Amino acid sequence: MKTDINFRHLYYFWVVANEGGITRAAERLGLAVQTVSSQLTLLEQSLGKTLFAQQGRRLVLTEAGRLALGYADQIFLLGEQMQEALSEFDSGRTRLTVGISDSLPKLSAYRMLEAVTRMDRPVRLVCYEDQFEALLADLALHKLDVVLTDREVRAGTTLKVFSHQLFDSEMVVVGTPALAQRYGGAGDGFPQNLNGAPFLLPARNNALRGKLDEWFVQHHVRPDVVGEFEDNALLNTFGRRGLGLFFAPAALADDVAEQFGAVQVGSVPSVREQFYMISSDRKIMHPAVEAILAASQKGVPATA
Repeated sequence: MKTDINFRHLYYFWVVANEGGITRAAERLGLAVQTVSSQLTLLEQSLGKTLFAQQGRRLVLTEAGRLALGYADQIFLLGEQMQEALSEFDSGRTRLTVGISDSLPKLSAYRMLEAVTRMDRPVRLVCYEDQFEALLADLALHKLDVVLTDREVRAGTTLKVFSHQLFDSEMVVVGTPALAQRYGGAGDGFPQNLNGAPFLLPARNNALRGKLDEWFVQHHVRPDVVGEFEDNALLNTFGRRGLGLFFAPAALADDVAEQFGAVQVGSVPSVREQFYMISSDRKIMHPAVEAILAASQKGVPATA
């Protein structure tokens, strides 16, 4: 017969696990060590599982303890988010916590979030940047409302997450006016005139890189790759300094020109970049997320 969980006992367990021991947890909770220890024992008895094991002078989680901690993380992190959301609701401000994939161009991230800044109800944006896989894990734990990225979630994933394509754009080759003049445009034999041209490219772990390499091979272009970057903003900064040509989504060409002083050398219709929003729910309920989806369906940002 199942017994009801005492959430106070579960909270003490969660604090002990995160603090790394009963003594430090007791200090954080403002309780006696004996009190915390006895509450842990009661929790283990009610669950019928040993959650900690003694390893020298340290307490370590058992396999059952690690499983319980995963659920406790979700429970108490959701509780903290609920308190923050209710507090901000009283102030008339909505909170949107966004994970941004480290491979996503910053201009693209801004354009995807731009609709949020135009909402009648004020929104507090909280943005975190990390690797795609780490962000998906945080999304599944409800630490994030959505993830913005340049790739879909792979079919067959065990995580309960859903991909929403926001926009799809062909790519263009851009560079400083001096480089653009040197390597010409479509009327000057593009793209063969790029043979030997200096290029700044995304790192090989970027979803776009494979498409670009394939395009070079198909057109018998051998670029002089002078730099490879995981950070797209750094790549664009080097591009602004004239160290090489680089690629940008055509949908963002005006923004790239304004921010980085880059002009278009030629278009690459066969190479397209897609940008996605990943949510933990198929049905979108958050008003700010609804605004992002609505803007993308209206063509904001515009597709090329």
